[in-house]
Parts: sequence; structure tokens; C-alpha cells
Amino acid sequence: MKNVSTLITCFSLLLFMGCKEKRVATPMDLAKENLIPKPVGMVATGSSFLLSSESVIYTDQEFRAQAQTLAAELKEITGINIGIAENEDESKSEGIILSKKTTNDDLKEEGYELNIEEDVMTISSNHPSGIFNAIQTIKQLLPTTIDSNKIEIASGKIIDYPNYEYRGAMLDVSRHFFSVDDVKQYIDYLAMFKMNVLHLHLSDDQGWRIEIKSWPKLAEIGGKTEVGGTEGGYYTQEDYKEIVQYAADRFITIIPEIDMPGHTNAALASYPELNCDGKSPEPYTGMKVGFSSFCVDKEITYKFIDDVVRELAAISPGKYFHIGGDESHATKKADYVIFVDKVQDIVSKHGKTMVGWDEVVTANIKSSSIAQFWASEDNAKTAVEKNVKLIMSPAKKAYLDMKYDSITKLGLKWAGYVEVDTGYDWNPAAYVEGITKENILGIEAPLWTETVTNMNELQFLVFPRLPGYAEIGWTQDSLRSWGEYKTRLASFKNRFEKMNINYYKSSKVDW
Repeated sequence: MKNVSTLITCFSLLLFMGCKEKRVATPMDLAKENLIPKPVGMVATGSSFLLSSESVIYTDQEFRAQAQTLAAELKEITGINIGIAENEDESKSEGIILSKKTTNDDLKEEGYELNIEEDVMTISSNHPSGIFNAIQTIKQLLPTTIDSNKIEIASGKIIDYPNYEYRGAMLDVSRHFFSVDDVKQYIDYLAMFKMNVLHLHLSDDQGWRIEIKSWPKLAEIGGKTEVGGTEGGYYTQEDYKEIVQYAADRFITIIPEIDMPGHTNAALASYPELNCDGKSPEPYTGMKVGFSSFCVDKEITYKFIDDVVRELAAISPGKYFHIGGDESHATKKADYVIFVDKVQDIVSKHGKTMVGWDEVVTANIKSSSIAQFWASEDNAKTAVEKNVKLIMSPAKKAYLDMKYDSITKLGLKWAGYVEVDTGYDWNPAAYVEGITKENILGIEAPLWTETVTNMNELQFLVFPRLPGYAEIGWTQDSLRSWGEYKTRLASFKNRFEKMNINYYKSSKVDW
């Protein structure tokens, strides 16, 4: 009778209480997971969390968009549908909990805590951007091959926050034009590795890529060409807004660049009044630099710039506006100083902070402006003397368009070869004597596109170097070493291939 009673009791529990058997968790070691960028702190507890169709994401209203992002990402990667429910008391015994309760002041906005237990995964952050960054980590903790509707994730705790506030990449869409969908794909690559800035190089000698409604010929004429004489293109302002919003949804800021007073042939070909002789030059499709200049003595030049900055600033929510300023060899030095000073004021008038390549420090720039170091160490030191913050983009280390080696077909080599280890193994705060971390806003990896015509070629130059630049920007200097990093990078081989990324199989990495 006792056995019958036990069976009846269990049957009753199955019917009315679910009475499910306690899962025996698979032992897993979080410390052996290969994450890029490397987190600040990671402690393994030797067990695992189960993700299944029964899992639920609990959130409040502030993090609802991130809960939806997490559910969508998990669905895409694993095929598992995850439910979303209101998180009223944060005392759930199982599921994924998005929480604003944090214990670390260092997290600020972008940092997060990830506490993975057998039944509960808790993602904590002060801000939605921190939750988003945690989601990128969770995606990397998932297996690359999914063959079950139940996925186990190694248990433990991760505490993570960035080393620099500015962690960016630049895409030159002027030398060769890239579509809205291409730019969105590039944004996705940046988001994967917790980068938060995309600098778009929107104008150059070879092409003007953004609609300016008060100066329509910029797009109509200046947008037609690109390097090599193939058809160019441009973004309407609606296209640009779409890119900006797509980036913002991933906590990435778009920084627009209108390069001036040099690199301006496409604008000069569109409007002859911007030339000192009042004549339009022929459209340019070559690769030479330093031959063009706005006429800095004409008032119409500054009316033009004011209109361009006004229209573009109005649809660029970020605080920065990049004016270029590099390689202005056709502009007299005295004229260059006057020009930069005036443009700086125009940018400020429209509510933005001016950013320029390191040459702009030779003008009378304000300490609130930003200089982007790419070539001249003397200019970088001058920036520090003027109390101007630096974005570190040394061409010899950070230019994604540099060839990997002498037999690389794509890319350029004027700054030298940048193999994967060369691109990773440097410290922005120790690269130039006298420049320390307190002088640096962050790091940016530019991709100039003289030799890059499509996404397949872009991927080849960007990967596998981009994750390394992301780690330089995110991970604490003391936690980085090439010997350890290259092992983690090698583990991304399957991810790159699953994503159909045409990556360079560097001999420096044991793929």
C-alpha cells in the first residue's frame, strides 16, 4: 500500500505541480571560454546554466528593448524561442533576469555583471548599453554548432567594463561607395566586439556621399564617381538617418566627416564658386592626394560649410563632427589656420564638438576639440600641450587598409605592413613619448577604401584585425598579451566561417 500511495502522490504532483526532476548540470569551465574583448574579471564555478524553450527572460520596462534583442539573438543562433515576462521582484528561481542592481561603481554606463548559476542567469548594468554589451558576451559563450534545443552555458561570474570611452572604426565610403546594407553589416561587426563608434568618411576628391538639400549638386555631380572610374553613389538624408538609427539601436554613435579644406575635388567639381578661379575641375577617380583646396578667402566657402554642417549636424545625434583637415598641401599654411579656426566656430555653432586629423592642432583649436593622431607624433604632442584629447589611430599600427605582408593583394603599404600581431601588440598610452592615458579619448581603426570595392574585400582587410582593436579599446592594458590573445582569436575560426566572413588566415595565428 505504501508504494501505491507514493505513486499516487507523485502522479498528483505531476498533474498539479509539474513535479519536474532536478536537472543534473554538466560540469563546465567558464575560465576556458574564449572571449573577445577579454573581460576585466571572470570566476568559474564549474557548473552550467541550461537554455531551453522553457527559459524566460525577466525584465523591467527600461531594459525591455534589450530583452527583445537577447530573445531575437538567441532565436537566430540557437533556434530556441525564449519568452519575455515582467520582472516585478527580481526573486525568480530560474530564467534570465535583466537587473539594474549592480555592486561595482566602475561599470558606469557600458559595463555589466554577468552571474551565471545553474538555474538563473542574471545580467546587471546601470544602463541599457551595458546590458547590450553583456548580450555580446553571452553570444560568444554559446557553442558555434547547435544540434539540440537545449544549450548549456558555463557557470560563473563576469565583471566587465571598458578601458576607453571611445572605441571606434572608420569606413571610407568616398573612395568606393558602400550601400546602406553594407554599412549596417559593418555596424554589426563593430557591435559584436563592443565597439561604440563608426566614423563615416563622407567626402573626398573621388566622391561626395551625403545629400545636402541646400546644395543638391554635391550628390548629383559629386556622388557619381569613385576610384577607378566606376559608378559611385550617395546617401539620401533618409538613408543616413536609417544608418544612424541602426547604429544607435546597437549603442554605436555615427560620426560624420566632411574632409576640408583639402580632399575636396568632388565638391569643387559640383560648385565652381568654391574655387578661387570660379571654374569646376574635372571629376577625379585616381588615388593621388593633396592637390585640391577650397578657396579659403571667399565668403561663399563658409556659407557652404555652414549649410553642410547645419544639415548634417541636425541628423547626427552624436556630439562630434569631423572636419578632416589632413593633407591640405594645396592650402597655404596661414590660410589653413584661418580656415580651421572659422570652421571650428561653425561646428560649435551647430552644437557639435570638432574632431580633426592631427594636422588641425597647428591651428588655434580649443581644448574642447579632439585631434585624431594618425601620422605626426609632433602634432600629437602639440595636442597634449594645448590640453586637447587624442583619438589614437597611428597608421603604422591601426590602419585596416595596410597590407598584411608583401604578398597581400589588397591594401596599401605606405605606412608599412600591419600583420595581426602588429595591429594588436601596442599600447595607445605608451605609443608616443609623453602621451599618457589621461590624454587619450580612445582608439579608432580606419579603413580607407582605395583598393576595397566590395564587402568580400572589406572583410579580408578587417578580419581578423578588428577584434584586436576592439580589445585594445575595451580590455585593461595589464590583461592583454599577444601570446594569450592569439589563442582566443584562433577559436573564432568557426564563428567567422559560420558568418561567411572572408578572413585573412594569418600565419601568426594557429587556426
